[in-house]
Amino acid sequence: MPYMFVSTQIRLETGPTNVGDEYSDPTIMNYLGARKTTMLGNNFSEYHVDDPPRLVLDKLEKMGFRVLTMTGVGQTLVWCLHKETV
Repeated sequence: MPYMFVSTQIRLETGPTNVGDEYSDPTIMNYLGARKTTMLGNNFSEYHVDDPPRLVLDKLEKMGFRVLTMTGVGQTLVWCLHKETV
């Protein structure tokens, strides 16, 4: 999967960090130490880590991902990353 979203709530910028959805690459999620959770009332799962976004972005850079863009949506910070496919 060449694209990935990373997000966190502004008030929680020290973690936890959302790193993927139920269709995310399990190998990447394992590398990040992410756990899959389903919030009460949601019909989908998400992967979360306790690390702050900066550490998550550092780990993903080591895997070859690069930040394409970053934005704030309401009280949420979102980064879009891409990894070149060979």
